[in-house]
Amino acid sequence: MKALIIVDVQVDFLPGGSLAVPAGDTIIPIINVLQKDYDLVVATQDWHPADHGSFSSQHPGSAAYDRIELNGLEQVLWPDHCIEGTAGAAFAEALDTRAVEAIFRKGTDKKIDSYSAFFDNGKLKATGLQGYLQARAVTEVHVCGLAADYCVYFTAVDSLEAGFKTAIVSRATKPIDKTTFMDKKEIFLQKGGRIL
Repeated sequence: MKALIIVDVQVDFLPGGSLAVPAGDTIIPIINVLQKDYDLVVATQDWHPADHGSFSSQHPGSAAYDRIELNGLEQVLWPDHCIEGTAGAAFAEALDTRAVEAIFRKGTDKKIDSYSAFFDNGKLKATGLQGYLQARAVTEVHVCGLAADYCVYFTAVDSLEAGFKTAIVSRATKPIDKTTFMDKKEIFLQKGGRIL
């Protein structure tokens, strides 16, 4: 069985949002059309408490995109985004979610960030996605959404490591930084992933 994971197509990651991915809104019509080609469609949502440790606002004297250490891990400091229950955390209005069977929320622990749909960044807690896909007899996973160089990439790598045949759907994702994504794409391919 083949599954599509739609990563973080949320208001705050779209143009005008607090952590906008350039042209992030342009992938939504593609994702809407893609969904019919899959046996199973799931989605993820960044779902942060207002005092999340990855927010630059929580570190006086720091600025967005600075790097710090947070609980033993390197952490990029982000503008406040996708705060649980806010309009910015909602799925994009244009995203068709009718085929989405389950939603996996991540970044809920203020002490650690969570890029991957499978685990937090320290791999201390699982979201339950791996077990869900295995219970549904999924063997192949395709990943799309936002942003290509962070949450899409780390979700795809963890999918590979969980034993799923994995691909990133390139026309259905956009990076925050194209150069960073080109480097990460090479790593993903070396690990056995595919780019569609």
